[in-house]
Amino acid sequence: MDEIGRQFLELRDVPVPQPARGEVLVKVKAVSLNYRDKMVMENGRGLPLSFPFTPGSDMAGTVVAVGKDVDRFKVGEPVISTFTPDWIDGTRSGNARTPSYKTLGGYYPGVLAQYVAFPADWFVAAPASLDHAQASTLPCAGLTAWFALTCRGCVKAGDIVLVEGTGGVALFGIQIAKLHGANVIVSGSASKLACAQALGADHVIDRHNEDLVETVLRITRDYGADHVLELVGGSHLGRAVELAAVGGHIYQIGALQGFEVSSPLMPILMKDLTLHGIGTGHRLALEKLVRAIDHAKIKPVIDQRYPLEDLPAALDRLDQGPFGKIVIEML
Repeated sequence: MDEIGRQFLELRDVPVPQPARGEVLVKVKAVSLNYRDKMVMENGRGLPLSFPFTPGSDMAGTVVAVGKDVDRFKVGEPVISTFTPDWIDGTRSGNARTPSYKTLGGYYPGVLAQYVAFPADWFVAAPASLDHAQASTLPCAGLTAWFALTCRGCVKAGDIVLVEGTGGVALFGIQIAKLHGANVIVSGSASKLACAQALGADHVIDRHNEDLVETVLRITRDYGADHVLELVGGSHLGRAVELAAVGGHIYQIGALQGFEVSSPLMPILMKDLTLHGIGTGHRLALEKLVRAIDHAKIKPVIDQRYPLEDLPAALDRLDQGPFGKIVIEML
């Protein structure tokens, strides 16, 4: 892309990059699309894009060359990207005035290419139990759900988890919560609820025909939800506060209703709630997710796979609200 806008997407032939000191050259096998990627292409999201710009943040591939001083990976090893490359562990960088948002496919170049040459620290080993397309879904959607439930909320057996929607993060949320022995309630469109149950949801709520708060309270006998994956934003945060259990955790992840949120204050105070802002997670958490994927044999949900030349159709499918991830596969 030379300008912001989907109409400026263009396939180009360029030389294969060569890995510099500390870098690895990766042959990209698959790229998983996030709704955020589509927004970057369409409006830039206010990010400092450098043109020509390559979009996309989540990829899986194979190391085909290594630069000097690289001992993290060897040629032939399968790897996946890290969404926030500079965030290795602990708290993310930045300060109160300027929080850091340095991600692939935004601040840094993206991965919708046949080859990428990045620092070796920007990758982790891919799960042995997944193919490239499945593995490419982990860096953003998978990690976001994992980081919220396991790193911030410490979900455990018997907890009640409410998952809002059936997007990429939500579906990983179901699988991760069930892995830890939690009871899962999913709120979503009626046409997708049977698939959510097949994935492990214990209860489902038709968000168009049932009151979310009252239904959760009925299902839990007024106990509420210990963990809420809040994927809507806006005033919907207030609904999460109303239905959360005493001592519950709310993970603010999505912003479908806007980046300004609102909520009644009294339930937050009286229930001793914890509100977590989740912007994916660090590399260490991704490495732990990979180990959990291999141990538990979790299979990410993929809606459709497309070749690179069908990227416009893949973006159209993303607009339609797929059940599972949209993946671009490279030849």
